[in-house]
Amino acid sequence: MRVSVQAEANRKFAIGLARAFGGAIIFALPLFMTMEMWWLGFHMDRFRLALLMIVFLPILAGLSYFTGFEETSRPIDDVVDAFVAYAVGFVAAALILLLFGLLEPGMPFDEVIGKIALQAVPASIGAVLARSLLGGENKHEEDDKRRGMGYAGETFLMAVGALFLAFNVAPTEEMVLIAYQMTEWYVLALAALSLLLMHAFVFAVQFHGQADLSPDTPWWSAFIRFTVVGYAIALLISLYVLWSFGRTDGMDLAHIVMSTVVLGFPAAIGAAAARLIL
Repeated sequence: MRVSVQAEANRKFAIGLARAFGGAIIFALPLFMTMEMWWLGFHMDRFRLALLMIVFLPILAGLSYFTGFEETSRPIDDVVDAFVAYAVGFVAAALILLLFGLLEPGMPFDEVIGKIALQAVPASIGAVLARSLLGGENKHEEDDKRRGMGYAGETFLMAVGALFLAFNVAPTEEMVLIAYQMTEWYVLALAALSLLLMHAFVFAVQFHGQADLSPDTPWWSAFIRFTVVGYAIALLISLYVLWSFGRTDGMDLAHIVMSTVVLGFPAAIGAAAARLIL
């Protein structure tokens, strides 16, 4: 009986691991094929890269609690799954980069590790989100966990949703180029549009999984608690990602703000649609 239970547990873990690998490939494939990510892996500041990976650990653990690649019942399981997700991300990144000819014999070890480590970050998100991306059991249990976390859970998912979209475009030169081409009025208009779309996504459009609010809740309360707070989270994440990639180096404050608002546009959409995406 004990052997049968252990075999079933091993089978479920193997399925979850295979699903995690698929999720890693699906989520990170656009970045695997992005030239800026190849170069960032080579010259990105190693302290910022290490800090990025450390910052992502609690994010991965939190995601594992909500919708990991396997069922978990204890916080320590979520932490372990976060490290497993990183391991899956490293293997997926190394395999794809090798197949693309981006890892070659004689390449400096620091460059190899930098390229793989950077690509492993988005791949690890895909690994943790495998059950959500590829389908899985116990969807009702996941929804119950999200409701049980309340407002804290909502803001966490908004942060992950912002990362979900922002990370895919942050490495590109276009983010900085768009910011340089915009005037202050365009930046203000883009910020206003971001807030408007966020509010429409979360409260106006009847998406499955939208925030549960009482009909008696004033519109301004919901706007401040979810839309404004969500946009602030999206901007903070955008600024951090831009800094991590060195996109803010040498910029004056005005252009840093403009670049943050530009990247904050997709980040805001990701934050607003977090419960739909995740």
